[in-house]
Amino acid sequence: VDSLLSIMSLEEKVGQMTQINLTVIAKGPNKWSSSFPMEIDPYKANRAIVDFKVGSVLNTINNTAQTPKAWYSTVSDIQKFAMDSSRIAIPVIYGIDAIHGATYTDGATMFPQQITTAASWNPQNAYNMANVCAYETRASSIPWNFSPVLDLGMNPRFPRQFESFGEDPLLVKVFGEQMILGYQGDNVADENKVAACMKHFVGYHATISGKDRTPAYIPDNVLKEYHIASFKAAIDAGAKTVMINSGLINGVPVHSSYKIMTEILRNELDFKGVILTDWEDINKLYDRDKVAISKKEATKIAINAGVDMSMVPYEYEEFINNLISLVNEGEVKLSRVDDAVRRILKLKFELGLFDNPTTNPEDYPEFNSKKFKDLAYKSASESITLLKNDGSILPITKPSRILVTGPNANNMRCLNGAWSYSWQGELTDRFASEYNTIYEALSNKYDSNNIKYFPGVAYKESGSYFDMHEIDIKKAVNEAKKSDYIVLCLGENSYTEKPGDINDINLHPLQIQYAKELAKTGKPIILILNMGRPRLINEIAPLMSAIVNIYLPGNFGADALADIISGDVNPSGKLPYTYPAYPNSLSTYYYKPSEVQNNAQGAYNYVGEVNNLFDFGFGLSYTDFEISNLEILKDTLSISDTISFSLDVKNIGDMDGFETIQVYSSDLYASISPDNKRLRAFKKLFLKAKESTNISFEIPVKELSFVNLENTYVLEPGDFKI
Repeated sequence: VDSLLSIMSLEEKVGQMTQINLTVIAKGPNKWSSSFPMEIDPYKANRAIVDFKVGSVLNTINNTAQTPKAWYSTVSDIQKFAMDSSRIAIPVIYGIDAIHGATYTDGATMFPQQITTAASWNPQNAYNMANVCAYETRASSIPWNFSPVLDLGMNPRFPRQFESFGEDPLLVKVFGEQMILGYQGDNVADENKVAACMKHFVGYHATISGKDRTPAYIPDNVLKEYHIASFKAAIDAGAKTVMINSGLINGVPVHSSYKIMTEILRNELDFKGVILTDWEDINKLYDRDKVAISKKEATKIAINAGVDMSMVPYEYEEFINNLISLVNEGEVKLSRVDDAVRRILKLKFELGLFDNPTTNPEDYPEFNSKKFKDLAYKSASESITLLKNDGSILPITKPSRILVTGPNANNMRCLNGAWSYSWQGELTDRFASEYNTIYEALSNKYDSNNIKYFPGVAYKESGSYFDMHEIDIKKAVNEAKKSDYIVLCLGENSYTEKPGDINDINLHPLQIQYAKELAKTGKPIILILNMGRPRLINEIAPLMSAIVNIYLPGNFGADALADIISGDVNPSGKLPYTYPAYPNSLSTYYYKPSEVQNNAQGAYNYVGEVNNLFDFGFGLSYTDFEISNLEILKDTLSISDTISFSLDVKNIGDMDGFETIQVYSSDLYASISPDNKRLRAFKKLFLKAKESTNISFEIPVKELSFVNLENTYVLEPGDFKI
């Protein structure tokens, strides 16, 4: 790397720090849209890669998935300009958002989204998703994946909560670690592996408004204890790159923060990889956040704060010229540029791109194989969460007349969510037509003559993704009267980022109205929740006989759901977030004691309480489990000790099934008001009917510590509860 760096001009170095959108060099009318089929425009590519020395490309054309063969052709053409036509043969590094599978590859294996995967409480599913995604992304000739999301998904209003592993720091940490290992393996040069990119450092989801890319206010000790732990674990697992939070923390845009990028990420966490901006975020320091008086000053601020590569993504000439001028004027030190380029070149060498700048799909025979599909199905089947089952209405084992209804009943787009064949997922029904919707899966599972489908309400094809319209509710209700069961599929359309912002966390009023009309029939209703965040259903939950949360389960989610409804699979998912009951009761399970208060004696009457519809970690089974004989080997310990304890678990029901044992601790008194409780360990077990087992846990005492106002981890003497 140093040898190469020593012969590079300033222009070549700055080019390596530049990332452009594929449409900029593809054939088409302008920088924002391209023509089909996907082809590189020789003039545009020569100008960007040869003349301006651009070192990285991302994304797809026109927001649409391409075949592995098309990707191979496109990336090969790009590398010819970089390797054959440039003064120094430095390969381009291509990056992509492959979030729950190879997003922009036609035929790729789509797993459940991250929030769904977390609901399985089985980290192996996160590893499997990343391992398969790495293979199929490399089969698309792309070596760099902008995943996983390690943000703490603590805000149920946030439009990207489904991209997280939920609200708990331990869940995010453990599942995130497995994603890094699945993507990168022991050797990232392996052509079945990709460089991972941790997103989005840091505190991205914790906005005040609940809307994307809006301000957050996070004290330093809260940032360190809750938000940074997952990134630290991923760095220790070898994560090669990181993408920066697009928002603001305490009034400071994170892309301008030397404290966050250099003092914390580089110095405290010892991150040695590449720091990448998010989409156009250097310019946003000027045109959105107003902390720079020009785009040139924005570039100066961001690069000096610690950015290595700018996701420009369109006006690359301006970024490159500005940065060159800043170096020549002494406003950005050449050593800062060299530091950034050294990291970028190191990544390219580690990925083996100098020797093999592309990978041929013909070398990937397992692409979209049955083996991969089975792993995606397994993840979905372990994630689906049974929240209510009055009178054991489920499973439905007898021949029955079933009405399948609702806007999500016959829709692959809703099952997958965003980042599925396109950014917003609106093309999914076209690309995933070979897979089963909920209606199709239930028709396959039961006698299709007894399965009826009528939507009742549906999403509008134009306008907001959340706009809905009625499709003859009266007729649907009449169909319901003829049925033994109603499978009502409600939730959200696909969305992510700003298009997914909402002003009301309640489920759409037309869906609520429809559920109430169906309930008047007196028929048992199985409510299927298919959504990326917990939309409020408090009005209709009491009217439902059963409630099943499938989140965003991917292409095999409907098959897994049908197996659960029929009893072929025993549900074992547990909520990875708190499901609120009301718009103003949005708290995580680790709330402070002041959230719950009794009446003030002798003053005025008031009450403070936590109003959850369903608690974090909750999920039912078709069998029952009993936990007993909790034994802690030693109950007085020092900070260097380990808490060792065991317990018995027995399946006391009549059906085999999984149970997840969740271990929480509570610090009874502390100098900072302690959390209600914190998850410290978990294990998912499979037990046959009437089978029992003894399991043990070991938790280092130091893990009970918290971060004080001096931003230091401390463990104070006192009583703790396990």
